[in-house]
Amino acid sequence: MPRSGEMMLAEYDTLDATALAGLIRAGEVSAREVFETALARIAALEPMLNAIVHPHYDLAEADLQAGLPDGPFTGVPFLIKNTGFAVRGMELSTGSRLFAGAVDQADGTLAARYRRAGLVLLGKSNTPEFALSFATEPREYGATRNPWSLEHGPGGSSGGSAAAVAAGLVPFANSSDGAGSTRLPAAHTGLFGFKPSRMRNPLGPVAVEAIAGMSTPHALTRSVRDSAALLDATAGADQGDPYAQPKQECSFLGSVARAPGPLRIGLTLDSPLGTPVDPQIRARCLEAARLMENLGHEVEEVADAGYDAQALKTAWRVIPGVNVAAAVLARGRALGLDDPAAALEPVNEEWVREGMGLSGMDYLAAVNRLHQTARDLGRFFARFDILMSPASAELPPKIGEMASTTPGLDAFYDRFWAHSPFTCAFNASGFPAMSLPFGQSAQGLPVGVQFGAALGGDNLLFALAGQIERAAPWAHLRPTLSEHRA
Repeated sequence: MPRSGEMMLAEYDTLDATALAGLIRAGEVSAREVFETALARIAALEPMLNAIVHPHYDLAEADLQAGLPDGPFTGVPFLIKNTGFAVRGMELSTGSRLFAGAVDQADGTLAARYRRAGLVLLGKSNTPEFALSFATEPREYGATRNPWSLEHGPGGSSGGSAAAVAAGLVPFANSSDGAGSTRLPAAHTGLFGFKPSRMRNPLGPVAVEAIAGMSTPHALTRSVRDSAALLDATAGADQGDPYAQPKQECSFLGSVARAPGPLRIGLTLDSPLGTPVDPQIRARCLEAARLMENLGHEVEEVADAGYDAQALKTAWRVIPGVNVAAAVLARGRALGLDDPAAALEPVNEEWVREGMGLSGMDYLAAVNRLHQTARDLGRFFARFDILMSPASAELPPKIGEMASTTPGLDAFYDRFWAHSPFTCAFNASGFPAMSLPFGQSAQGLPVGVQFGAALGGDNLLFALAGQIERAAPWAHLRPTLSEHRA
């Protein structure tokens, strides 16, 4: 029986993207009804969240009128992160006043594949300026708030996408992860965050890789199956890519349903930088380790994963600094500005000016440190199938605690790494990793646990994630905000 508009509105935020697409495919609800339901929910809750900075509902309406392709997610609403993703006709400000008003004239490869999958692209989600923070609080567009607690942020840099999915504005949303920017917001908002192996998803046609290959695009989802099915729809090399991950023998969605078999899991609870780890997060991680043992896996606690985290921290700072400096200078030339860095937030202005002063030798040394991290992690994965750790060392920060809108790059950078010391090794190496929800703190804030695998081990991680989701489901855990109805 077709669902009424009222019934659709009542259950929209409880369905994942796969379920919504199934209802549309079966004719129980139309793509337009789902679109209108999404807009109604956004109208009711977005003023509390500030998750969407560039709404383009007119473009989505035009896509609906033109007719959607027949794909795995036909008619499902979707948001694109406001950093690094070109979508025809949409603004791409990267969270910065310097890029405000910049509109892309053509789809990037990933956006084209999203359209081919049938997704309805609603607009751009909030992100910190240039995605250079774990707090989504850009000066130009304002802070995004966490649906679990409006006093706290959802993390970053994919914070707008995370807040929108956690609050039920959309069932899933695009993200990217250059130091943990998918996994951190997932951990802070009770979502599944998967960072694929390097170049599993393409970044073309203009770019080949982002920040020396460290930034990997994908999505924040409520369910494991949504993440896997979306990656099935988008993965694969772009024309002219100099390298790519080999095609998997089994689909990612197919992996979700199969048991991964007994795995050797190395568990590390201590920050590789020696910085504090919240005791509540450690406790949730130990509970997750006990679940792994109950599922038949062998868990061994290890002191560390064998890479030099301090050297990686030093190197990582160089690479975004140089890459963003190049983009800022190019934008300045296009706008005829003598000093485009002066338009940036204080921390990012310092970071860009530092990047402008670095040499090619500095950059090469930083890239080589990334490769050394990959070698070191490779040795770890010769002994273990999985590296397990907290996703974040800290609970979600309160609004203003980690903002980059006041001067002091050194203090900001130390805070950035203390918040998330576990995630960046997987960006440096290109290895896949994921954050899964594992309970909440005493304050009711979500906690995430990270699992990583060797390069190309995406299917293994999806198999493990599916097993965990069946054993310890999280979909029923929803923030209070999402109980409101438009």
